[in-house]
Amino acid sequence: MELNLHAIDTPPRAASTVVMLRDGAAGLEVLLMKRHGLSDVLGGAYVFPGGKLDAADAELDAARHLDQAAPQLHASLHDAELDDAHAAGLYVAAVREAFEEAGVLLAETFEGGEPDLARASALLKAGTPFNAMLAELGLRLQTRRLAPWSRWITPRVPSVMNKRFDTRFFAAVVPPEQVATHDDYETTESTWLSPRAALQRYWDREIEMAPPQIMTLAQLARHDNAGQAVAAARTRRPPLIQPESLEDGGTRVVCYPGDACHPVRERAMAGPLRLRWNNKRFEPVDGFDALFL
Repeated sequence: MELNLHAIDTPPRAASTVVMLRDGAAGLEVLLMKRHGLSDVLGGAYVFPGGKLDAADAELDAARHLDQAAPQLHASLHDAELDDAHAAGLYVAAVREAFEEAGVLLAETFEGGEPDLARASALLKAGTPFNAMLAELGLRLQTRRLAPWSRWITPRVPSVMNKRFDTRFFAAVVPPEQVATHDDYETTESTWLSPRAALQRYWDREIEMAPPQIMTLAQLARHDNAGQAVAAARTRRPPLIQPESLEDGGTRVVCYPGDACHPVRERAMAGPLRLRWNNKRFEPVDGFDALFL
C-alpha cells in the first residue's frame, strides 16, 4: 500500500462490509481475505468481505425477500438521515457481498430450509443478478444474522486509497454448514485467524492491512467467542468513526474520536487513539501492545 497525498472532494460512496466470525479451537476467529493485487481499492491488503452499495440492493422486495421489515433495519442502524429502502439496501449489500466474495449465503428458503448453494453460485456465475437469483430460488435473506458493528467514513484525505466510502460494518457468525473461501477474482487468498494472531501477522509484516481492519480486529480481540462479539454489538449503537488525517513532525497521523486533535472528544472505541505512518504502514503510536489496552 502507498500513502495517499491528495484530498478528495467527491462524497463518500455507500458500502457494506461483513466481519465474518466463527469459534475455533482457541476461541474467536475472523475471516480475512487478500484483495487482488491489481485492485484499485486496497490491492494486496487483507480485508473483510464487502463492497459498494448497488442501486438494485435498495430495490429488493423487502416484504418477500427479507426476514425483517425495512423500518426495523433502519432503526438498527441509528441513522435518521437514511430512508427505509436505503437502510435495507445496506443489509442486502452486506449479504450479497458475503456471497459473491466468500461464498457464504445468509439466506433460507421461504419454507425455512437451507439454500441450494451450488445452484445459487451457478446462477450468479452465469450472470443472473443477485435479486433475480433470490426470486428464482425462493430465498429470504437472514438479516437477523447481521449485527451492526460500526460505521466508517473515509476522511477527505484518505490514508491509503484514492476513493472515499461510507461503510457499514456488520458482524455475523458464519453458518456451521457453510464454508467461506475466496473467489479467486476479487480476492486471491483467505484465512481464519484469531484477532490477535491477525494483528501479530500484520505487526510482523507478513500481511498488509488498512486502519479500519486494524482497529476492528483490536475491538474483536476483546471478545472470547463469536457469540459474545455479536451479542455485544447488539447492545450498543454502532459507533460512527470519521478519522482525521493530519501531519505531525512531517509524518501522517490518523486520529480517532477521543484524541486531542479530533473534533469529537468522546472516545468511540477501545484501543489506540492514533495510528502513525511508519515504513509504509500505519502503526499504533505507542507500539503493538497499545492495540489491546
